[in-house]
Amino acid sequence: MDITERELKYLGLLSKQFPNAATAASEIINLQAILNLPKGTEHFLADIHGEYEAFIHVLKNASGTIRVKVETLFLGQIREQELRQLCTLIYYPKESLERLSQQELISRDWYKVTLNQLIKVLQRVSEKYTRSKVRKALPPQYSYVTQELTHEDSMNPKKSAYIGAILDSIIDTGQADDFIIAICETIQRLAIDRLHIVGDVFDRGPGAQFIMDKLLTYHNVDVQWGNHDMLWMGATVGNAASMANAIRIALRYANLSTLESGYGINMLPLARLAMEVYGKDPCKPFAPKLGDADETYDEKSIQLMGQMHKAIAIIQFKLEHQIIARRPEYKMEDRDLLHRINREDGTITLPNGKTYALKDTFFPTIDPNDPYKLTDAEADVVDKLMHSFRHSEKLLRHINFLYKKGGMYLTYNHNLLFHASVPLNEDKTFRKVRVGKKMYTGKAMMDRVDEFVRLAHWSSADQPEHKEAIDYMWYLWCGPDSPLFDKSAMTTFERYFIAEKETHHEEKGFYYVYRTEKEVCDMILEEFGLTSSESHIINGHVPVREVKGEHPVQAGGKIMLIDGGFSRAYQSSTGIAGYTLIFNSQGLHLVKHEPFSSTKEAIEHMEDISSTSVVKAYSTDRILVRDTDQGLILEDQIEELKKLLYAYRHGLIKERA
Repeated sequence: MDITERELKYLGLLSKQFPNAATAASEIINLQAILNLPKGTEHFLADIHGEYEAFIHVLKNASGTIRVKVETLFLGQIREQELRQLCTLIYYPKESLERLSQQELISRDWYKVTLNQLIKVLQRVSEKYTRSKVRKALPPQYSYVTQELTHEDSMNPKKSAYIGAILDSIIDTGQADDFIIAICETIQRLAIDRLHIVGDVFDRGPGAQFIMDKLLTYHNVDVQWGNHDMLWMGATVGNAASMANAIRIALRYANLSTLESGYGINMLPLARLAMEVYGKDPCKPFAPKLGDADETYDEKSIQLMGQMHKAIAIIQFKLEHQIIARRPEYKMEDRDLLHRINREDGTITLPNGKTYALKDTFFPTIDPNDPYKLTDAEADVVDKLMHSFRHSEKLLRHINFLYKKGGMYLTYNHNLLFHASVPLNEDKTFRKVRVGKKMYTGKAMMDRVDEFVRLAHWSSADQPEHKEAIDYMWYLWCGPDSPLFDKSAMTTFERYFIAEKETHHEEKGFYYVYRTEKEVCDMILEEFGLTSSESHIINGHVPVREVKGEHPVQAGGKIMLIDGGFSRAYQSSTGIAGYTLIFNSQGLHLVKHEPFSSTKEAIEHMEDISSTSVVKAYSTDRILVRDTDQGLILEDQIEELKKLLYAYRHGLIKERA
């Protein structure tokens, strides 16, 4: 074996971690063994849109994976009611113990039976991991005891008394409840090896802040940015138009709790402006959608939200004009509509030359001679709101997490994950997209967009592209060539002010037309370096409307669409409550979910989300760690360790004790 001088320097550094031949050989043996374990389970979710309770439940039950394991272990041995109780205990251990205690259903025998059942479930979910990895997942205070219980056979008469004594001690010392909670949380953790969030944590639902809190503490997670995430990221780096959009959507869905309680955004300046300017305006087109509201609002509160909604919408249109005027390369002049309003007859003439009646003609803050100028009061509100966004400690922590763990796309274990699209031309070639001063296509475009978004956050204000990057974050929200949007226009104004549905249409880009074709998906996968027959595109963004016969698996199985309506706002049109995807050592498993009632119902009535397997794409052979991206990394490490072993044995590097 030839070792270059440069390699020898690297091996010298490696020898600090493995100081002799014995430690290097031991690590080689360990890594070789890991390569032959089954791959860990990946969990894919998209378009959560603030639906915190449903998200947490799907996370806790691993999209039904835990229920399947419990059924495999105990079906036919325990009654359905007991099986449901055990699953609910695993998902919500603390709350379940409190409920069972209040109902006086907990006894010494119950503890012993339940502890034995939980240990068996823990053994099942940990069987594909090394002991070292399982040990690290265990709560430190119970690590030794849990290892003893999970690695001993209770059916062995020589060991049954030993295990029984351990369980008796746990109960006698009053630690049974804490131990059960610890075991249940470990089962949840080991059921999923890696979580993928394929975009859109924010907007619509009431709990984006709680979802982000959970993701911050999750053991292994990545995020592919969605257009709604980009809106909040843009607001946090100083894009006022993005901020106005985020506030408008929150008001549209009566979701002030995320803004005020979640992130401490002071909404009083906007409320004052709305009352002063629109105090006598019914603002009917701006009445909030209360279906998703987490609170009960009285009539006055609803009216005020409608007024605030209209106030921020008008501000948004003015702020967007500033970017459109500043960036003619965006070619979005057709989105400037305020100057097209005909005050005399209450109509508007759109860029296509057609004239429509307006549903609302009260525009007290729009100057006919300078329609896009903010009034002094509006400008003051924008400044105060921006200060709140940019100084919200919790929001900044969450956005920093999105930058740290997120990106425009991810290639992982032969799959390509991105939220919305890779823009295409009508002839199915990659569309040229301007990012900054240059045009890019395909993977290079996605990489440049990713870089540009990071420039807005991390670069200093005096860097040449900093302000341009901040503006571009708004374009990513609604620009025609944005890979996070990819539609002809976002018709926000038309939806509020014009009754005719034809004006609300947003023509989808050619990616959405051609992604049903296997050849196009293969072309995109190859562009990102994925040529395996087992490769897939995994998308969110556009809800799959099952009620209209749409299917989440298209292009001969090459693309999987997992936005099926997690958000309650979509469930009437999709007919379901979302798709999630599981990728384990046996293959891909697409799961369809019915609407989730509430955490309270799940605990009190032991109700799980009703989930149905839509597609099971089994692999011909069980997928091992050696078949994954992590396997490639481990094989590289093994080769380097073999070189180190050679260097030790041939005296190129001296061994240390």
